[in-house]
Amino acid sequence: MLRPSDQTPSHCRLEHAVFLQIGEPSFRRAETDGTPVMVVQLGDREAALPLRSLQREFAIESDSPDGRMLGLIAASLDFVTSLRLGDALPAEVLTGEASWEPTAQHLRLAKAKLQLQLVAWLRAGTPDDQSALDAAALLAAAEDPAMRHQVQEAFGKAAASLGLAAAAAVVALIEGLAQELAYIEALRERLLQPVQGLVSRLTRIAHGWRGDASQLELLTQVRRLSVAAARQIGHRFDEVDAQTGEVIAALRNLDSQRAFIRTQRDWLYRTLRAWQPVLLEWDTASFHFDEHTRPALERTYRFLAPRFMPVTEWLAVNRPGKRPDGGQKRGMVW
Repeated sequence: MLRPSDQTPSHCRLEHAVFLQIGEPSFRRAETDGTPVMVVQLGDREAALPLRSLQREFAIESDSPDGRMLGLIAASLDFVTSLRLGDALPAEVLTGEASWEPTAQHLRLAKAKLQLQLVAWLRAGTPDDQSALDAAALLAAAEDPAMRHQVQEAFGKAAASLGLAAAAAVVALIEGLAQELAYIEALRERLLQPVQGLVSRLTRIAHGWRGDASQLELLTQVRRLSVAAARQIGHRFDEVDAQTGEVIAALRNLDSQRAFIRTQRDWLYRTLRAWQPVLLEWDTASFHFDEHTRPALERTYRFLAPRFMPVTEWLAVNRPGKRPDGGQKRGMVW
């Protein structure tokens, strides 16, 4: 992963003559396999040239200005759909901040979770049952007058534990950590919950199945792969929750926590961007099997199979009669 520095260009600029002589190239990821490509117009048709091949063909060294810019372009395409020469690079590759914003509600939720965790710490080991509460219940609990009194008490005790002069310093640290975690809460709502909802929908369709065996096989495969996807995505959220659940330790190591949260945030955001067309299609699909469900299942299978089906099984599906070598490695990633 590229590390931003003070010398990192803020806009997409390339100096090699090839980029200046072919009109107005754009950069995006190929629809087939996600490879970063440069797209140029050739008459009525588009030509897509992989950036790695382009760099090799024109002997552009990786540590040259154009080589570094091609690396930045490839990294940027995780966060924007396309780039043209002169476009600003996304904040993720420049400063590590996000190029998008969570809502005020997500910030409130992140802050409420941290405050309740601080109260649980104050109670010295009293079981914390936040996981059983939904967002509305968490916000209501944080607004309870008795809880707010305990939060204020916890701020004072935390200041002493952290060696800070006043409770206001702890409030500022909580605010800073909540700002980072608000992105995680937004992605929990926009990615994890819809994917879990898709798994539930597929389960309901399977339980009410009245179709033929070939359609049932497709449904079964998509359901199995969706469960694997939801488990992988959920694990990322579990890691963030576990890492920040020990709130005093998190506040004591805020810089490292921020770096960890941002790494997870960017992975989850890339995953959301990949999932969006699939989730959008299921938004308009029926809750039972009909003529619209089959195309949605086929699209979802094409999306999930190369990511979650073991390579040996994936190649066997796509190359019947051939027995590939290798172990049970997974295919492409987000």
